[in-house]
Amino acid sequence: MKILIVADTVTKDLLAPIPKDSKLRETDCILACGDLPPEYLTSLRNRFDVPLYYVLGNHDLRYSEQPPVGCTPLHRKTVHFNGINLLGFSGSRWYNGNINQYSEKQMARFIRKMRFTLWRRGGVDIVITHAPPRFIHDAEDPCHRGFRIFRWFIDKYQPSYFIHGHIHKHFESDSERITKINSTTVINSYGYYVLEI
Repeated sequence: MKILIVADTVTKDLLAPIPKDSKLRETDCILACGDLPPEYLTSLRNRFDVPLYYVLGNHDLRYSEQPPVGCTPLHRKTVHFNGINLLGFSGSRWYNGNINQYSEKQMARFIRKMRFTLWRRGGVDIVITHAPPRFIHDAEDPCHRGFRIFRWFIDKYQPSYFIHGHIHKHFESDSERITKINSTTVINSYGYYVLEI
């Protein structure tokens, strides 16, 4: 299965015709990790004609009035797609009181409320978030600190992939955006990344 993951910045190349030798061909679904215009998600959904699941970032202020057409929000929800359990959490750490910002306690409460669902589904394979786990790809300013509870989640549930946005960084190679935590692969999806499972 091939999954296109996007976050934080519009990549116009993704809306252009796909070359025959492109790794984007035969994309099965799209995961969006926040801070993207809703119109961009609608365009990606129409362009690739596959399911698109998304979480919101701390700059996603228009989604309640103008949600992306044909796309599925994943905040505090699970979805079963092609044999894979997906789960999402929107937002960043609280830093100025705007929408889609949460304290560590709030995010921990969201995760606690998912425990029965995760048990019933037999765990989770892919988690998408906007913010990273604390001390994995994050930064020290209040806005870009990750959530400690995400690291606990990784240790407890051991998803195959934990995919986030929020941390803007240009990568020379895809390997620079990946960190392994035991059996979980943590991926910074800034721009876009193609995950093949």
